[in-house]
Amino acid sequence: MSQNQLPNEQYSLSMMYGTYADILFVLFPFLVISMQRLWDGQLYETLLRPDLSIAAAILAGLAIGKFVLGLVTNRDLGRYKERIVFFIALTLFLVLGPAIILMLSITGNREVPGFVAFVQPILLIIAISLYTTAVSISNILTRSAPEAAGNGGMPPQHGQESEPPPTKHEPLAIPRRTGGDPL
Repeated sequence: MSQNQLPNEQYSLSMMYGTYADILFVLFPFLVISMQRLWDGQLYETLLRPDLSIAAAILAGLAIGKFVLGLVTNRDLGRYKERIVFFIALTLFLVLGPAIILMLSITGNREVPGFVAFVQPILLIIAISLYTTAVSISNILTRSAPEAAGNGGMPPQHGQESEPPPTKHEPLAIPRRTGGDPL
């Protein structure tokens, strides 16, 4: 195993854990609600309430944010720009739109059709998949942007020192108080 491969694997593993931690934090309140409904003997009603659609909409919004972050971070995407825009449209079309429609329909009607119990978990699974994809794409693009500027987009070779990316912004200068300044 090369020296370069180990840090890349470690970075990928850290990103995976971070991504799933985000997902767990989003789903935690819905888990608490589900456990309370299980305690009350109404677990099936959880599937007929808008809770899972709300969780799917939150994750879809986070995914769109990550896709947009990837777009604005690396402006030299070329042909990949259309693919990222496609994923944004796919997230809107497959998850965010149906989740919002389901939320409004469930809260506005007294009787909820039974198919909602199957559609909401599917929406949530698709939202989780798109969010993990968005995080991966965003991390690849934000990680390759500094490398592309300094090394032609190629990672440093074994034994070759990588130069730190040039600082483009001046650090924040905090003015110091002098003894004669009043508060």
